[in-house]
Amino acid sequence: MYKYMLSVITLLLFGCSSGQNNPDKTQLSAVEFSQKINELGAPQLIDVRTPEEFEGGHLLHAINFNWNSDDFMKKVASLDKTKPVFVYCLSGGRSASAAATMRKNGFREVYEMDGGMMQWRARQLPEVNGAPLSDAISVNQYNTLIDSEKLVLIDFYAEWCGPCKKMEPYLNKITEDSKEYVTVIRIDADKNPDLCRQLNVTALPVLKLYKNKELIWDNLGFVEEGKVREQLTTNR
Repeated sequence: MYKYMLSVITLLLFGCSSGQNNPDKTQLSAVEFSQKINELGAPQLIDVRTPEEFEGGHLLHAINFNWNSDDFMKKVASLDKTKPVFVYCLSGGRSASAAATMRKNGFREVYEMDGGMMQWRARQLPEVNGAPLSDAISVNQYNTLIDSEKLVLIDFYAEWCGPCKKMEPYLNKITEDSKEYVTVIRIDADKNPDLCRQLNVTALPVLKLYKNKELIWDNLGFVEEGKVREQLTTNR
């Protein structure tokens, strides 16, 4: 009886251990994504951002299939469904949608980069630098923007970001009805990858509130208008 119970316990322990190793994991951190690419050599590597984002910097050997374009699936059809595919975007949202669609269409092995290029850059992993973005903001320029007698509310956003779009209307209202004591500045993360990396902005949306050049509040993810106005009123 004792040997039987010991065998069962051993089986359960080894069973749990095998599950934790998760060899079939398809959502990878930036470091894991890099390691897996290196392990396989030159896999099918797809950047699903816009061409403008791609030109601003991308992974070596990546090809650009814009998820938001009408011909995305037509381009995907050129890939080999029997071989691994690696997919990434800026923060992980578009690549997750693209990967799910590809799996539904018969792709056997699709890996996604969790956190996208924002996490890749935060880990300072190598990328192919494209043409410099003409309207990108430097850290020095950013420091000048927050150097104000008013409160300064910085909104890091992207055009494709759903929560960012939901917050935009009330941020525009705040810009108009509270301009005597707060300046609202919206910064497109797609056009400012270096600034995002240096400020550790690794997901969207992000709000940062400054007073006398000091960061006094920040928020990651969607936040209701009332909470933002509360911070502005409290710190006015």
